[in-house]
Amino acid sequence: MRATRIIVWLILCLIWGSTWIFIKIGLGDLPPITFASARFVLAATVVAAIIRVQGIPFPRTAAQWRLLGLTGFLQFAINYSTVFWGEKYITSGLAAVLQAMITVFGLGLAWIFLPNERITKRKIVAVVMGVLGVAVIFVDQLRVENWMAFAACAAINVGAYCAAQASVLIKGRGDGIHPAAMVFGQMICGLPFILAYSFVVEGSPLNFRWSWIGVISILYLTLIGTIAAFWLYYWLLSRIESTKAMMISLVTPLIAVFIGALTLGERLPPQTLVGGLMIVGSIGLIALRLKTRIALSPDLPTDNRQLKTDN
Repeated sequence: MRATRIIVWLILCLIWGSTWIFIKIGLGDLPPITFASARFVLAATVVAAIIRVQGIPFPRTAAQWRLLGLTGFLQFAINYSTVFWGEKYITSGLAAVLQAMITVFGLGLAWIFLPNERITKRKIVAVVMGVLGVAVIFVDQLRVENWMAFAACAAINVGAYCAAQASVLIKGRGDGIHPAAMVFGQMICGLPFILAYSFVVEGSPLNFRWSWIGVISILYLTLIGTIAAFWLYYWLLSRIESTKAMMISLVTPLIAVFIGALTLGERLPPQTLVGGLMIVGSIGLIALRLKTRIALSPDLPTDNRQLKTDN
């Protein structure tokens, strides 16, 4: 089971690391919030069909729907909107660094809302090291050139907080809700706000150029980047500490840099190796958390010692 969790964690890193390239491609044809709206409308439609075919139960209590309503608003309406809007005014690298703050916020929120997840020195060092690793990779993009860029930074920080809060609330109160039902409930609760904004500010989607590249980007982000990713994420979140799950946000920018270099020929920053090693080190500290201790066995002489590893 532990191996399965590690595999799922790595798959999520790869999936969410790959979404950056498809977002970048899709934004060449579509305005940001309309692009996000199309992604989630299609995702909600597909998940609804899956739920119906498989007979997956919907949440039944008012408390469960309040949870989905709140976390759907935080995760889908605020977090995704701020990221898509913010990247109009700041570099994608700076946006990645600010999104990595999900782990920082998550560490504090887990301590407040989840009694079993305490803040430790190891966690603090790991999170700080990871965020600094992301910052090192994108150090040449960490610039705020005007007040709109500053507003974008603030907005993405708010979105990162909202994403962390949503994960912590789901971790603490989401027991008994199937991952598919959870994703669907959150999307239908968060979508109205995104749709309203896209119609009012960006106009009718019928007036935009829907190229085949844009459609392929939406399909990938829908099927892989939303349905598969969130399904796996909520499955994983119910089985590991929320801080460990949110550490994914530190790895995805690193993967995105390599994918961009391989597929679009983007320049690989020379400091990528240093930042990448810092990120890997932070993951090793908080996710693996291997502790070695020497214990005397009562059945052996005192000079024969067992080396035990606690996970």
